[in-house]
Amino acid sequence: MGTCGFPTARSRYYSLFRVVELQETFYDLPTQDKMSSLRGEAPADFQFAVKVLQGLTHTSDSPTWRKIKRARLTGNLSNYGLLRPTRENLELWDEFVNVTRSLNPVFYVFQTPPYMEVTEDSVRDVIEFFRTIGNGDRIGWEPRGLSYNNVNLLKKIFEETGIVHVVDPFKHEALVTRSIAYFRLHGIGKGEVNYSYKYTDDDLGRLKAIIDDTESSTVYVMFNNVHMLDDAIRFMKLIGK
Repeated sequence: MGTCGFPTARSRYYSLFRVVELQETFYDLPTQDKMSSLRGEAPADFQFAVKVLQGLTHTSDSPTWRKIKRARLTGNLSNYGLLRPTRENLELWDEFVNVTRSLNPVFYVFQTPPYMEVTEDSVRDVIEFFRTIGNGDRIGWEPRGLSYNNVNLLKKIFEETGIVHVVDPFKHEALVTRSIAYFRLHGIGKGEVNYSYKYTDDDLGRLKAIIDDTESSTVYVMFNNVHMLDDAIRFMKLIGK
């Protein structure tokens, strides 16, 4: 139970929750000093999940790429992103893992852009990418938008790589069951995200029912909306944690 990013002072957050999903790691490569500092200040049993650097998921024409300053994006920029097994992506992944290693992440979240399509060609690329980097039980992918146009092909990726299907449970059901379930909550409404949404008591009751029906032994519930701090606290009280 936690949130995507720190919505309050970190010292207070550590007293409330036992996991956070770092967002800064998506926008740019973090420094080893920052990762070591976060690990050192947090309680020993506190867990960090990290949202993976956008260079691995988004193409170079993405508007948020301008925030990348520290990552060494060498080679052909058109070979970055979309989970392709290119030399550029694989070297960037190695660098990302090395920089975040001191944080000892329990989970890596790949979130691809809505414009990423799943086709026969891209399926082969994505499967090769995830098989190459390994650690399937600690890796999750949240596809969005056009990726759901061919659910059978999408499911094939999860079946053949062993990675976790990261979903917003109010939008999609996980296509595979793993020992870990990872839910990211982006608000309810039209479209894939409604960050201004505040979850009602009925919504949280539905969420509890979804979790109770989940066969996974470990379930991460990460709120990612404007009211995430309050919503996460309310949900934690509901489930008695």
